[in-house]
Amino acid sequence: PRASPPPLSALAQVLRLERNRRTGLVFPLQKLERYLAPGVDRAPFRLFQPGLAALQHAEALFRAGRHHAIDYVSSAVRMDHVPPSALPEVCFIGRSNVGKSSLIRALFSLSPQVEVRVSKTPGHTKKMNFFKVGKYFTLVDMPGYGYRAPQDFVEMVEAYLQERSNLKRTFLLVDGVVGLQKTDHIAVEMLEEFGIPYVMVLTKIDRASRGLLLKNVLEIQEFVKEKTQGCFPQLFLVSSLEFSGVHLLRCFVAHVTGNLPTVEAS
Repeated sequence: PRASPPPLSALAQVLRLERNRRTGLVFPLQKLERYLAPGVDRAPFRLFQPGLAALQHAEALFRAGRHHAIDYVSSAVRMDHVPPSALPEVCFIGRSNVGKSSLIRALFSLSPQVEVRVSKTPGHTKKMNFFKVGKYFTLVDMPGYGYRAPQDFVEMVEAYLQERSNLKRTFLLVDGVVGLQKTDHIAVEMLEEFGIPYVMVLTKIDRASRGLLLKNVLEIQEFVKEKTQGCFPQLFLVSSLEFSGVHLLRCFVAHVTGNLPTVEAS
């Protein structure tokens, strides 16, 4: 029998929660905003704030149906093996043990038949894995960098980032517990050098205390403001375990791939 989606992976379940918990789950950054000192710039905490209709529209894209297939398409180690670039595309990159495959599995949790391999050993993704979401967009799971990165990682990833004309946004995953590491800075430099628009996603937020998370968020926001040009100023905070921020991230993916007719600010 097909596994049923985990609790809170669907908005309908989240909406049953009491208001504070619901807001904290969908907008984890807003939950942190309450603890800011007076005078701290709040703008980067609320740039992307879709309403319920937009969140529901995005969720439908991640739910496979009879006329809407979500499939793992293929894997590639070289650019001449990648599937044709017919659809808008997003890619996820990050350090080997940042929780990339777990996050992609959480995004696709409403379609349990989509097989996202999550390995027990970090750095197991050695290829670029392509997932096609109906006729709407493609999502690419890139090999992890740093510890246990595949030998030809740099050639593979650099070639992809520079040559993939349909790439709409790169999602750079950063561990929410440890913050930006040396290898993350190298990834940022590469994205900046190529002029690739990207967004930073802080993973594993369920493992960080509120104080530590807030400290990391403020430090990374400051870094984004001072040192980057291509990075979206709002960070996305996620927990693949508790589904915090997953609904909002689905919505942002729908938005950057041109599949959200309008994002109404609320």
